[in-house]
Amino acid sequence: MRLCLIAAAAALLLAAPAHASEPLSDRNVKQPTLAVNKKGEALVTYTTPAGKLRRVLVWDAINALIPSPTLPQVRFKYDYAGGWGKYRKQYWKSFGMACGRYDGPELVHKVVACKAPDGSYWALQAWQRNLPLLGLDPFKPEHDDWELHVSHWSGPMADLEVFTNWTYGGDAQGVFGRFTYLGQPVHGFGSTAVGNPKDRYDRNVYIDTYNSAHGDGWKRESGILVHRPTGTFCHSFVPQKQFPGYPSPGAIRPAAPGERYRVTVMGPGVTPVVEVEVKGLGRFDAERDEEIDERFDEVMAGDTICKGER
Repeated sequence: MRLCLIAAAAALLLAAPAHASEPLSDRNVKQPTLAVNKKGEALVTYTTPAGKLRRVLVWDAINALIPSPTLPQVRFKYDYAGGWGKYRKQYWKSFGMACGRYDGPELVHKVVACKAPDGSYWALQAWQRNLPLLGLDPFKPEHDDWELHVSHWSGPMADLEVFTNWTYGGDAQGVFGRFTYLGQPVHGFGSTAVGNPKDRYDRNVYIDTYNSAHGDGWKRESGILVHRPTGTFCHSFVPQKQFPGYPSPGAIRPAAPGERYRVTVMGPGVTPVVEVEVKGLGRFDAERDEEIDERFDEVMAGDTICKGER
């Protein structure tokens, strides 16, 4: 138990706002729509929870850069006045619509997506990123907020690989994986003590467990910062202490292996949110475990943080 708690503490982070790719500032919006013009701009229109109609002009970013300590990651520019701030007129009235039928890769949490005249794609995705960890029900107003993410890309999206394994001699189950873009690991160059990114290159993967000790259905188990320089991550479903700021700090939450696991992460730069779902392992199988260990060694090569999770 003590070993598991120490390992879990090293792997988890507090659920807090991170540099995202790219959520709008308003949450829980209603009836969002997307328009794109021939200038490479997007107009996102929605109603706020307070009932205000808002038009947001979005421009000046596509895809993502490979991690660099000297070049800033790409990011959008926003005008929450619908173009008034950029053009000093009611730009939205003559914005037009040049985005055609979406024929790109499958998107998770898709609200709307379309294909621009230059062949690039724009999309809106809605996702509950800030759910509390350790399977707890929301206990702060922002925990169950729905974020609206905007993305703009051409070519392949980021690649999220997720696998299951047995850990601690077969006593526990875990997940491990790798996050890459254009064949290169996704990672950042600094984080806070609790694992929140300090730059726009870093990404947190969010892990959910289905029908577990946390309860029926999907429950948020953890959020993990991908590791530098490998873009890898790992997590074991073991007993864990509630964090400071949680309802019962220090109280033990049970191990929560589930029937299925779901891992979600914001794409690098301004690329889409991606997600992978895998089946749980069930009873320990020594022969199968050897095969899984071989995959672990290949995927996690160079990761010194996860070496004890094999």
